[in-house]
Amino acid sequence: MKIQTRRFGEIEIEEEKIIRMIKPILGFESLKKFFLVEAEEMSPFMWLQSVEDPIIAFIVVNPRVFYPDYKIEVNRREVAEIGLTNVETVETYVVATIPDDPTKLSLNLQGPIIVNTENRAAKQLVMVDSKYKISHFLFEELSIEEEAEKEIESHPVGV
Repeated sequence: MKIQTRRFGEIEIEEEKIIRMIKPILGFESLKKFFLVEAEEMSPFMWLQSVEDPIIAFIVVNPRVFYPDYKIEVNRREVAEIGLTNVETVETYVVATIPDDPTKLSLNLQGPIIVNTENRAAKQLVMVDSKYKISHFLFEELSIEEEAEKEIESHPVGV
């Protein structure tokens, strides 16, 4: 199937690569079909390109690349909506926002998109009462961690 996109031109995509949004991305409720576009120079980031609107493409990333302990709490009803029976078949993505100043890059850890890789059904979760925020500023948090590590290294604990 050929899909016209603004960012990538015409792309040939296999039908089985289409991701069907059972619960759409907030603010884009009319868009139900997407596919992932990987570009080596953007890794680990990818584009989640709309099939229905050639202009709409979100930058997404697996949150565990930057937050290895990232966890989603979901109930059975939520995962049943996408036919998920095995946690090994789920892919998780979060939307990244990259403003003109790339040091202000943020990740929406509160609204992950989960994809069942067996049937390509997906949904955006909205985690309430979560420690995660809509805008986790990646470079700010990484620099805070680096400063903490430097502080620990400069003040070793002796026995």
